[in-house]
Amino acid sequence: MSTQKIHYSKPEWLRKKITLSSLREVEAIIAKGKLHTVCQEAMCPNIGECFSRKQATFLILGNQCTRRCTFCNVSKETPLSPDPDEPAHVTESVAAMGLRHVVITSPTRDDLPDGGAAHFAKVVQAIKAYDRTIVVELLIPDMQEDEDALRIIARSGAEIVGHNLETVPRLYHIRKGAKYERSLRVLKKLAELNPQVKTKSGIMLGLGEKEEEVTALMQDLLDHECRLLSIGQYLSPSQEHTEVVEFVPPERFDHFYDVGMAMGFHFIKSSPYTRSSYMADEYLKS
Repeated sequence: MSTQKIHYSKPEWLRKKITLSSLREVEAIIAKGKLHTVCQEAMCPNIGECFSRKQATFLILGNQCTRRCTFCNVSKETPLSPDPDEPAHVTESVAAMGLRHVVITSPTRDDLPDGGAAHFAKVVQAIKAYDRTIVVELLIPDMQEDEDALRIIARSGAEIVGHNLETVPRLYHIRKGAKYERSLRVLKKLAELNPQVKTKSGIMLGLGEKEEEVTALMQDLLDHECRLLSIGQYLSPSQEHTEVVEFVPPERFDHFYDVGMAMGFHFIKSSPYTRSSYMADEYLKS
């Protein structure tokens, strides 16, 4: 299948410039460790800004996903076996970049018995062995709601564990293999398995959601012990992906921030350029 780049006229607030010099510097560090970043795989619009600040979200367990979500740019080819050297390589890159807050994520690995939970834990342990004061944040798939896998994640030593709802229930057809209620239960189970861990979720706007649906989703998150939230604009990676229904103006992101904070969230990052790991170090400052 071709993935022809999509061409649409973005509004003025969605025209971010990339700093190529800093981009190349961090890409060199990532390439040296034979690693992947979700920044590159998902064609994140913040890649220049984050790389210039020497921030990156490491994509472990390969860059092939076992699901077929129509909004995502991560490869859908057959995944490879986990790399036993990856925890060490990630830690070396963390050290080279001087990171103090590390975000680790993965594609969905339904082919692995534990969904990759043990591998996540090994990466956390390697980073903490290097410097236990580094904050580690995990952004995980739903692990098919396997309690043993979620227990490994919750007790891995990570300070934050995120799992994204992505969109409102009515639009869940874009999340192949995922279920809205299951994702909510995953977040609640993580909080139950380790009350010390902070749970976090993220959603995209611009897919045709209604305001009342977003507000209801926020309440669902609060009801499932999740009080950290990111809200950003969906941008279609190519003509083969789900189309953008609307470019949501910045003031509506501000509105959802105000609504969510009044509802009881501890921290919300809400703007057109927000992604789940964007400015991730700010979430624990609340």
